[in-house]
Amino acid sequence: MNELARRNEIQDMMEKKGLTAPRVTVESIAERIHSVEYVKHTLPTGGILRWCVINMVNGFSVTGKPSSCCSPENDDEEIGKKVAFDNAYREIWQLEGYLLCEKLAEVPHAA
Repeated sequence: MNELARRNEIQDMMEKKGLTAPRVTVESIAERIHSVEYVKHTLPTGGILRWCVINMVNGFSVTGKPSSCCSPENDDEEIGKKVAFDNAYREIWQLEGYLLCEKLAEVPHAA
């Protein structure tokens, strides 16, 4: 199961339990993604690294840890891109979570 599928599964569980307070969602992140790029680097040993660069609508770009394939015979572009995307997406989730906490901290709480 990839990162988006896991997040959707958790989101569905929360909604079924009526947990609808402000939170980061798959949709809220998707609305902020402008474009996605991939960078491939081949090591002198033949190994392959792939990074995903997720460009946000506000101009900020996010990368995660690269996917890594030590044996070039095992390299699969589709799998490498999925792993790299999931890694970058996790970074966005953390940043969006921090941003949401900042916004909620600015709202006065009822006493």
